[in-house]
Order: sequence, then C-alpha cells, then structure tokens
Amino acid sequence: MPPPVFRFAPSPNGYLHLGHALSALLNAEAVRAAGGRMLLRIEDIDVTRCRPEYEAAIYEELAWLGIQWERPVRRQSEHFADYSAALQRLEAMGLVYPSFESRAEIAALVAAREPWPRDPDGAPLYPGSAKSMGPDERAQRMASGAPYALRLDMEKALARVTGNLAWSESGDCATGEIAADPAAWGDVVLARKDTPASYHLAVVVDDALQGITDVVRGLDLFHATSVHRLLQALFGLPAPRYRHHRLILDADGRKLSKSTAATALRELRAQGLTPSDIRRRVGLD
Repeated sequence: MPPPVFRFAPSPNGYLHLGHALSALLNAEAVRAAGGRMLLRIEDIDVTRCRPEYEAAIYEELAWLGIQWERPVRRQSEHFADYSAALQRLEAMGLVYPSFESRAEIAALVAAREPWPRDPDGAPLYPGSAKSMGPDERAQRMASGAPYALRLDMEKALARVTGNLAWSESGDCATGEIAADPAAWGDVVLARKDTPASYHLAVVVDDALQGITDVVRGLDLFHATSVHRLLQALFGLPAPRYRHHRLILDADGRKLSKSTAATALRELRAQGLTPSDIRRRVGLD
C-alpha cells in the first residue's frame, strides 16, 4: 500500500509567521508518524503579490525548523494550464458564468437589501443578476475588456451531484464524517479576468495532481472544505482526509496574518530564538 502523502502549501506574499510554523510542524509530525511523504507547494498564483524573496525565505525557514520535503516543489505559477483545463471542464458542464460587478457595487447591492445572507467567512453571497444574462451580452461584455469574475452556479452544480457530500475529519474542532454544505457559500468565484484560478479551484486541482491523501491545515479553512468536496465530486476526484488544526492568535484574539504584520519567523530567529523555542511558542513541546 503506498504511503500517505501530505503537503504544506504557503503563499510567498510575505514572510512566514508562527501560524505557518505550527502548520508546517504538524504536517512534518504527521508524516513521521504515518511513514508518509512530505510535499511543499508554493501557492504563487497571485503573481502581483508574490515575490522571489518571500519564496526563498520559505525554503530557508522551513529548513531551519528541521522540516524536509521532496523535490521538485510545485509552483502554481508554472501550472496555469492545469487550472484552465479544469475551468473549461466546468464550463462545458454549463456550471460557470461571468459576473461583472465590482466589490463596491456588490456591497451597494447588499446594503439595499439587508439583511442579506453571508458565507461562512462573512462575505455576502453574490446578489447580482449576471446568472440570467444572455450569452450574447456576456460575450460582448467580456470582449469589451470589462473586468469579470467567473462564478460557479451553485444550484446547477449541486444538482449534478448524487448522494451526500461529506469529508473525513480528525481536527481540533470536530472528528468523524462531516456533512458538507457548499450552498452556504453561494456562487463562489472560481477565477477572475486577470487571475486564472481562485484558491478553491487551484487547491482541488493541485491536491489531485500531487496525489495528496491527507490535508493538515488551519481551522480557518474548515468551512471551505465544503466547496472543495463539491469540486472534487464534479471532477470525479478522490477526497483526501482532512485535519483542521487550531490557529495561533494575536493579543486581540485574531489569527496571525501577513496583512496585519504578524511577527515573522525571520525576526524571531534574528532575536536569537531556536527551533525548539518556536515549537514551544506554538504549543508543541
């Protein structure tokens, strides 16, 4: 029986912090316990925010923590064709449509209709009328160069799936078979005019192509697994086992984030902390 395959998949849009360290270390421990394989994926699909120096720092800091991974590393920016092919499959099923409202326009539509349903991350479900737009008007708007987002028609997608959607969970907030609820996300974005794939689409494609059997990641992605299970079902892909682990929070109770300038591992390392110190700080004595 082949060994289980795990992956750590950071984005090089900032330096790694303690939250990343916890996830990487938990993956490495799971690999050792299961006699599995450890893959590293660089999720650099957002080429405007990702930088070579951040990617170089990822390799350096993971090695400093004592984490080993297989080569070559999969870099999303080198595999746009894979995401395009997956999107075309969904389009051929009639499950994708373009919407043209900006985020500000969507916010205004929602404000006029409050209370309005929101997804598990707190964003409003898509309120626009693009789904009913005729094919000629869609093509004309796209050909004109107007910005657009390609959305999954959730109602049609769910109609194509037989049986109940669920996933196997062994994480910090739940265990066992978890019922998926992709409808809670509404018509999620799968790609944009200038971005070949959303996180949802790219992670499903990458996990399948890399043969990932076990996904160990933060609790902030627990509910997103519902969308991933739906896409896996639509593509006829196997579902990995999932473990969503606790998050490292700041003094205000918020998860650590690059966007909020969370203290980077490189800064802690410069202060003289050792890998053992990092393990203790993330609660892995």
